[in-house]
Amino acid sequence: MSVSQTITDKLAVRFEPSLLEVIDESGRHAHHKPHPGSAGWREGGETHFRIRIATRHFDGLSRLAQHRLVMETLDDEIRAGVHALAIEVVKP
Repeated sequence: MSVSQTITDKLAVRFEPSLLEVIDESGRHAHHKPHPGSAGWREGGETHFRIRIATRHFDGLSRLAQHRLVMETLDDEIRAGVHALAIEVVKP
């Protein structure tokens, strides 16, 4: 299963979103060299993602709390080589 699909599946199960888009933007970062201790960009992509999500589970939470929940949910993927996540929380 692709990293993109794994991210989609995990977020869908945890947050039951009314809108969920997982966009692989790795190609836009192909010129970036990894920093020491960082996976950075790699051949084949699946390192840089934009997530657009709308869910009632974020109601009343600060932006920071919302982002922390997403990051916690995707901890395994981040540890396995996802280098960057841009998280856009939109109104349901």
